[in-house]
Amino acid sequence: MSDTKLGNSEPDMKLFWGCFIALITTAFAFITRAFLVNDPAFWQTTFALDQVKAGELFGAGIWPFAISIILFSLIIDKVGYRAAMYFSFICYALYAFLAIQAYGIVNAATGLEGDALEAVQNKAYSRLYWGSVILGLGNGTVEAFINPVVATMFKKDKTKWLNILHAGWPGGLVLGGILTILLGEQAAQDWKILIYLIAIPAVIYLAMLIKAEFPVNERVSSGTSYREMLAEFGAIGALIAGYLVFKQLGMVFGWGDNAVYLLTAVATVGYGFYCKSLGRPILIFLCIIMMPLATTELGTDGAISGLMEEPLKAAGQHPLLVLIYTSAIMMILRFWFAGPILQKLGPLGLLVTSSVLAIAGLFLLSSASGLFMIFACATLYGFGKTFFWPTMLGVVSEQCPKGGALTLNAIAGIGMLAVGILGGPVIGKLTEDSIKDTIEKSTPGTYETISKEDTYFLGKYNAVDGDKVATLDDAKQGEVGELIKTGKQSSLARITIFPIFMLACYIGMIFYYKSRGGYKPVELDSGNGGGGH
Repeated sequence: MSDTKLGNSEPDMKLFWGCFIALITTAFAFITRAFLVNDPAFWQTTFALDQVKAGELFGAGIWPFAISIILFSLIIDKVGYRAAMYFSFICYALYAFLAIQAYGIVNAATGLEGDALEAVQNKAYSRLYWGSVILGLGNGTVEAFINPVVATMFKKDKTKWLNILHAGWPGGLVLGGILTILLGEQAAQDWKILIYLIAIPAVIYLAMLIKAEFPVNERVSSGTSYREMLAEFGAIGALIAGYLVFKQLGMVFGWGDNAVYLLTAVATVGYGFYCKSLGRPILIFLCIIMMPLATTELGTDGAISGLMEEPLKAAGQHPLLVLIYTSAIMMILRFWFAGPILQKLGPLGLLVTSSVLAIAGLFLLSSASGLFMIFACATLYGFGKTFFWPTMLGVVSEQCPKGGALTLNAIAGIGMLAVGILGGPVIGKLTEDSIKDTIEKSTPGTYETISKEDTYFLGKYNAVDGDKVATLDDAKQGEVGELIKTGKQSSLARITIFPIFMLACYIGMIFYYKSRGGYKPVELDSGNGGGGH
């Protein structure tokens, strides 16, 4: 059955719930892999991974997500949402096949030692690595089709329903996290069981969507041409996305900066020549905001989880409970409260409120101590970050409907890529600066003896050198270790620069739209009765 027009009929809620469960599948994939990679008892032991290899394996499931969501958006209206849905399911099946192959290879190596064992482990690791890349492509493809499908189904109420849809991600983390903990003992004997776990939501969404009638995107049904869609994003949008895509690929495959710049230039010029547009200013502005937004939401998670995990471990609780707790907050707020809050505040008012809460939460977390205060401040921050991502997608879809699937998904891909390429290193620099100030304030002269100079994309910085710290006597090592922890926590106050920038941008947008009669979604005329309700 091909993609069809829904006319003025009521939206098919079975289609919506199929998309919702598809997003839950991506969360299951994320949390089971995080558990298998990060717990030393699983993949690190099975495949003899050091921390670098473990990081590469985890990243193999992340970077293809961001790239595929951008690239698939260029063709999804041509191939259809159904084809994208099938492709995503095939990716999950291939990942399971390759992961189970890897399991079989290492388990057949019982009794091997030395070079023979290492060769078998490397062979198995290769299957697992490329399976993870395929899994990342599948996850990105899910997001590439569910976002425009839901935005088209509910074109009069996009932001509300995109928030409800994106409750599927934290909902999947909660459910997947609980199941992972419950299956922990069995997984210790046979980690294939956590691979099979992903099949549950994957098979459900396939069954729900295999006969569903997918809507024609409102961009297509209104008669807006493919070239007009590309023009919304324009050469500047292509420059931003192209640089991030090629930079990420360069980091993975070892391309030099010159190759990245050349590929970016060729792609930008070609894109601009074809669409003959620099891009809509409001969309470029939203792309810029998305970078600190994604960094605020995703880049700080590790530091905050680390703060919350320590008192949990001391109380004998599983560290995954941190992720389950924060995800439960997001799930409840997005699913049940997005509609009423949006009705009261509007999208921009909600983004302003979220920025204020995120600033307050991060600032208070920077000095919080004790289990209760840390969780209370993290909860405040959790309230703030909950609505950032789906509300931004809603604003993009409401203000740039001619951009169709491309603009809606590309901005999500830009956000994800920006975290690793730009936001992550900046957070690292802010953290190292905070550690430096903390150590110098407490023990003047110590920092110079335990630090080294390094460089990142904005220039030089100083960082603690673990090897130099190891040369200190035990008492001094313990003191410096505590100061490093304090410095890391204090750095959260500096990271408020990201939501402060966002707050200024959102306030500016409110004044801009107020001068034009208020914020109103842009509606496209549906020439042939397009999808929606």
